[in-house]
Amino acid sequence: MFANIYTKLSFDSFKRHNSCVVCKQSIEYYITLETLSRLITDRMFGIAFKCRHRLSILMASKNKLMSCVTIALGGSLTFAGYNLYTGDHKFYQQLVMPFIHHITDAETAHTMAIKLAKHGFVPHLKEDDTLVPILKTSLWSLEFNNPIGLAAGFDKNGQAINGLAKLGFGFIEVGSCTPQPQPGNEKPRVYRLIEDKAIINRYGFNSIGHNAVKANIENSIKTKESLILGLNLGKNKLTENMVNDYVEGLIKFKDSEAIDYFVLNISSPNTSNLRDLQNKTQLKQLIERVLKVRIDYQIEKPLLIKIAPDLDDNQLKDITDIINEFASNKSMKGIDGLIISNTTVYRHECLKSDNKLVTQKGGLSGLPLQKTSTDLIKRVYQLTGGKVPIIGVGGVFTGSDAYDKIRAGASLIQIYTALTYEGPQVVNEIKQELANILRSNGFKNVTEAVGIDHLK
Repeated sequence: MFANIYTKLSFDSFKRHNSCVVCKQSIEYYITLETLSRLITDRMFGIAFKCRHRLSILMASKNKLMSCVTIALGGSLTFAGYNLYTGDHKFYQQLVMPFIHHITDAETAHTMAIKLAKHGFVPHLKEDDTLVPILKTSLWSLEFNNPIGLAAGFDKNGQAINGLAKLGFGFIEVGSCTPQPQPGNEKPRVYRLIEDKAIINRYGFNSIGHNAVKANIENSIKTKESLILGLNLGKNKLTENMVNDYVEGLIKFKDSEAIDYFVLNISSPNTSNLRDLQNKTQLKQLIERVLKVRIDYQIEKPLLIKIAPDLDDNQLKDITDIINEFASNKSMKGIDGLIISNTTVYRHECLKSDNKLVTQKGGLSGLPLQKTSTDLIKRVYQLTGGKVPIIGVGGVFTGSDAYDKIRAGASLIQIYTALTYEGPQVVNEIKQELANILRSNGFKNVTEAVGIDHLK
């Protein structure tokens, strides 16, 4: 009887508060609550049946026990539903994400996250408007509410832009996108290195192709004043002339009003021969070709190049020399920036995860890449004289991590792997901590800290 009263009160509460999203999403739990309670208590009594001399006592207590189980389950589900909805950081970090890691493989979890975000099932995160003055930044005539963005690779096909925008990002990068649809490499192709807070992936530019991605982007409702959207372009696996695929991408999306900047991804380790485009001769040919397209088609949107972290000093010098030669200036539309860096094929000796995971082929991202990418940002900033804007990515889990990359020379920051281990609230956590660090160091705006390490 007590269980029935509790369930009735719960439904009455739903009716009175039908505007509450938590209640709407929790109603499914209460529909099966009493049934679940009966299953649990029946199971208990099945085990206890052997103790016949206590059976009469237990039968008298069955209804009371079922009521208690119902209340416990109801309270637990309400608590869980509330924390899922509000995006409590510790709840996600300590319970939700480890649970997801336990019950699903990495790619399944990734696919589920995109589907949930696509349909709006994301935490309701409160924006702290007091952070805007210190975190707001302007670059390429674009106004970013904050410098923390989502790296390419998470929403490869532009399916979940609206949902992801609710997590507090200053910008989102979709892709990599290839001209023709392709499935990517064979599964399994994504591995969590939980002990190292890292991921190894060899997706191989799995993409639904230009036409479908363009349709997804155009169907997304995007408020231009609050979110910047970038498109990361890749090449098809079987394409012989790699440059043609990037040219085709620029032409295909040149008139898309939703897209604010383009990225040429020439550094993924999971597509054969792609990194050859970082070689001096091929890189120069690529840039000359795409810049001609910019002029011929009057493409005004910023154009960036994403490079690998596994470059030696000579390769890095060659790349920065070419970038300096073709960097945008008042008289020429050229290369507007660099994204540093992509995933690494290098395996650090300090990795703690199982060797079967560590030795998987593919690009490694996450915490082990943190120092490597920050050091590379610092070197590129020096080699370009700070004249080429940098988006820093690799191992950013905290506001302090972001601050280190900003001091090294990054104007903007991207995250990806942190979402896998910390949950969606990590975006706000990074922003809050970054703002606090900036204030404590006497900065009034994040732009004042960009490249500050080079003034020492």
